[in-house]
Amino acid sequence: MPSEFAVPAVNIGADREVGHFRSAAAFERFLAVYRAGMAQLPPFTSHDVATTFGTVRAYRFGGPDRTPVLLLPGRNASAPMYAANLSPLLAHRTVYAVDLLGEAGLSVQRRRLTGAEDHAQWLDEAVSGLGLDRVHLLGVSIGGWTATNTAVHRPGRIASATLLDAVLTFDRLPIRTIVASAAMVLPRMPEALRRRALRWISGGADLEESEPVASLIAAGARDFVLRTPMPRQISDDQLRGLAVPVLAFIAGRSVMLDARRAAANARKLLPLGQIELWPQASHAVNGEYPDEIAARAALFWNEADARR
Repeated sequence: MPSEFAVPAVNIGADREVGHFRSAAAFERFLAVYRAGMAQLPPFTSHDVATTFGTVRAYRFGGPDRTPVLLLPGRNASAPMYAANLSPLLAHRTVYAVDLLGEAGLSVQRRRLTGAEDHAQWLDEAVSGLGLDRVHLLGVSIGGWTATNTAVHRPGRIASATLLDAVLTFDRLPIRTIVASAAMVLPRMPEALRRRALRWISGGADLEESEPVASLIAAGARDFVLRTPMPRQISDDQLRGLAVPVLAFIAGRSVMLDARRAAANARKLLPLGQIELWPQASHAVNGEYPDEIAARAALFWNEADARR
């Protein structure tokens, strides 16, 4: 039987300075898709963690008792997007997953996020609120940026960062990707065109095969309004100064970056970096290679723990 979770009082309606659902009906549509996604996950316990900027929804999945892993989803996504990854990861570690504050999900933003330091602060406070002294971060896309940003500004609790085709980290977003991403969140965008944009961003992935994750991302884009500033590119100096071990997977078919340039920049700038360019992977790399990612990341986490 799937685990149950409480539904918080989320932000609904217009004229808000924080992330919110467009209407009560929009939230109910999103919640139905979210529930379907959560039903695909291994057993979990849910937690709502208070931070300066709002309440962070987190889920704990029990695994081996070592330094745990915390999963950070991509834009317009939430914890259920990691359905394919959880079972392989749980063979190695206990896993936590959060809904990013300010994004579609069951985290509830209460205060504006004005910049990179605020994003690092809420995540650091969430990790502390979960009672974790150390955690390995794993993030895809904007979740990868969030992991890197936290390692830059609040590294104290971060054992390592595993980045799956992280955006705005080793290369800038191409203009065509910015346009496609913006089109996805237009409120009157026909659903067929929204799915077409999502398919292109995902490297041509078959959205029927990736259900219910594709529906989750489409629902987030359709039903939720972001009120966070566009994240700033992680600077070269910030990457050079990272004291946290980083494992970066670069997707060769990604539309979010120039893969070869991103890999070269990461190799040049990261003092404790391990960089892997996967030529056949798309931006949906976490769903394409869940077993391979888990096996490679587990070795990296063991090394990071041993180094400490």
